[in-house]
Amino acid sequence: MCRAVGSELLVLLIRDPYANWGLPKGHVEEGETPVQAALREVAEETGLTDLRPVRELPRIDWYFRDRGQLVHKYCHFFLMESATGEPRPQVEEGISACLWLPLAEAIRKVTYDNAREVLRAVGEWAGKPTRS
Repeated sequence: MCRAVGSELLVLLIRDPYANWGLPKGHVEEGETPVQAALREVAEETGLTDLRPVRELPRIDWYFRDRGQLVHKYCHFFLMESATGEPRPQVEEGISACLWLPLAEAIRKVTYDNAREVLRAVGEWAGKPTRS
C-alpha cells in the first residue's frame, strides 16, 4: 500500500493482533484471485476503498505450529496505490492501528523480516533503494 506525497513515497503499516507492525494480508476466498483477495483484505483491514493495484511484489513464506502440526504458509503481496481516504483499523479483527510512513522509516518500524524484504522490493521498484 503506497501513497505519493510530493516526492516522498509513503507506505501503510498495520499493527496486528500480536502488537507487531506489518503489512495487511489475509486469505484467498473461494473464487478469488490473489489480487482480488489482496484488494478485499486491504479494504477490510484499513477501511481504504480507493485502491489501485500497481504491481505484484515478492511472495513470502513462513512456518508456524497449529495444534502441534507444522504449517508452511505463503502470502502474495501486491503494491497498491491509495490516493485518497484515511485508514481506520479493523478493530474487530485485532488490527489496532494503521500508520502511513516514509518508506525508509517503515522498513525500520516493520516487525517482520520477511515484510521488510517486501518493502525493500517496493523501494527498488520506486527507484528508492534502501538497506536500513
